Amino acid sequence: MRLTVFALAATSLPLSLGLSQNADQKLLGAEQSSFKEHGEKEARRQPNIIFILTDDQDFHLESLKYTPLIEKHITNQGTFFKRHYCTTAICCPSRVSLWTGKQAHNTNVTDVNPPHGGYPKFVKQGLNEKYLPVWLQEAGYNTYYTGKLFNAHTVLNYHSPYAAGWNGSDFLLDPYTYNYLNSSYQRNRDPPVSYQGQHTVDVLANKAYGFLDEALQHQDRPFFLGIAPVAPHSNVEAFALDGDVGDIEKLVHFTPPIPAKRHAHLFPDVVVPRTPHFNPDSPSGANWVRKLHQQSSDNVAFNDHFYRQRLRALQSVDELVDGLFARLEGKNLLDNTYVFYTTDNGYHIGQHRLQPGKECGFEEDIHIPLIVRGPGVEKGKVADIVTTHVDLAPTILELAGAPIRADFDGEAIPLTGKGIEKAEVKGERHEHVTVEFWGFAATEGKLWRKDEGRLILNNTYKALRIVGDGYNFYYSVWCNNEHELYDLKADPYQLVNLLHPDEAAKAPSTILGVPFAKVISRLDSLLFVLKSCKGQTCVRPWQALHPAGNVLNLHDALTSRFDYFYETQQKKVSFNKCELGYIVESEGPQFETDGLVYRHGLRWDEWV
Repeated sequence: MRLTVFALAATSLPLSLGLSQNADQKLLGAEQSSFKEHGEKEARRQPNIIFILTDDQDFHLESLKYTPLIEKHITNQGTFFKRHYCTTAICCPSRVSLWTGKQAHNTNVTDVNPPHGGYPKFVKQGLNEKYLPVWLQEAGYNTYYTGKLFNAHTVLNYHSPYAAGWNGSDFLLDPYTYNYLNSSYQRNRDPPVSYQGQHTVDVLANKAYGFLDEALQHQDRPFFLGIAPVAPHSNVEAFALDGDVGDIEKLVHFTPPIPAKRHAHLFPDVVVPRTPHFNPDSPSGANWVRKLHQQSSDNVAFNDHFYRQRLRALQSVDELVDGLFARLEGKNLLDNTYVFYTTDNGYHIGQHRLQPGKECGFEEDIHIPLIVRGPGVEKGKVADIVTTHVDLAPTILELAGAPIRADFDGEAIPLTGKGIEKAEVKGERHEHVTVEFWGFAATEGKLWRKDEGRLILNNTYKALRIVGDGYNFYYSVWCNNEHELYDLKADPYQLVNLLHPDEAAKAPSTILGVPFAKVISRLDSLLFVLKSCKGQTCVRPWQALHPAGNVLNLHDALTSRFDYFYETQQKKVSFNKCELGYIVESEGPQFETDGLVYRHGLRWDEWV
């Protein structure tokens, strides 16, 4: 196997009766003029949208506490969505899901590199013509983007083809994407330019400000501006564009992020938060995670340094945001501009004994920041609703007044206070997140033990996060068919896998007032639907199981009359084989072909 390393309507108006032809023509002209003016006013009312997408930024490691300018301009002036999740905890699949509104199993971009992922896979899947900037241009927007778009978008393939949908672009390209002091950007149709010796986020900031100025030269059209700094991702130097997976140490070199010199002295005493699951005395999790050794004191000290470097690298992003808002205020644009701030996936450092990295289903990796400010968005609000990356494309299209695609796997996020309150009403919004991953996990820090290598290849799993009235669960099935369940109300740090034999004694006899096994059967059936869902089934999975519409959430599904359906009839989530990408034949039973639905209040066998 090879690893490619990249560190790419016209309106018809009737003639009025009783008027002369000339009068008709004058009236028609006046109506058409009025219609044109109305259309121009409508266009002017379309909001501008700025989307800031950092790389690997954490929520649970508290990085936002160290970005006071982001807090000042966005958090304090907008709404923080405290239950926001990515659906695949790695860069390229997550970004493709974000921009397409589809789960990774529906884009089939499931890795950062070919053959299962990266920019070439994005193009091969026909997605270069079917993602957000293309739809926004169709809605009348000018679109701009600078920074990292996708992995494997390189100095060699950036024009094969060019990324569609952008009026102006200046992309950060592999193999220099993660090299903080030797970045390579490619503007519009020009060849790539190297910025050796300059800090990549400072380069990006100037490009972002330039695109903002360019957008303002076309004030007859609203604009979308995407800004994607690489911070706080690890610094990665790539020595070749492709090679064998086993030779990864010869292909790339990982170090902590490199901050700008002006920030290198900051936070000298800060350490990774010492939560109960930081380098715990006992193993936790499942599969390869449970086999990890406790980290040495030297290892922990280095990881604290790694953490400080992430915080320092984020200071340039903080300054970028400050400069952006200075320009927006100076141009009187804030009253008609939405600003989104999020990241592609989260990050762990030391939790569950893990070395720096992502790609797991733990909260550190999938639970990420989302902050929005703009017209009608309540200031200083914290929203409890569950939101995901596949909800963002529909959200932005709704703001733009553009049609919402029927094949979206997510739904628009309400941004106003009233909209959020309505969504919090029982049954008004999904309470789940579909989490999925294929392939390997990578250690980005130092290698401290010979028996813990850079890559772990059996890291394929399907999982479910569900948060509702009185419950908060994470349930997963790995490709080796190991299972995990965490009750995050009782175990917020996910230290007790209630389905692992070593911890079975800690499993409660009842949850939510019913036997433990009943809850497991419902969660497994829900994941059974979600792991291969499409479109509205991803948003309303209970309706796929109960077409009568009498089950809207986990509480409803626990009714005893459904016991036989869930516990006996329904097939279970399982894998036939561990793969490095989405190979449906290896993913066990599928709901579309092997699942059952509960109809008319009768069991399936009674109904047929």
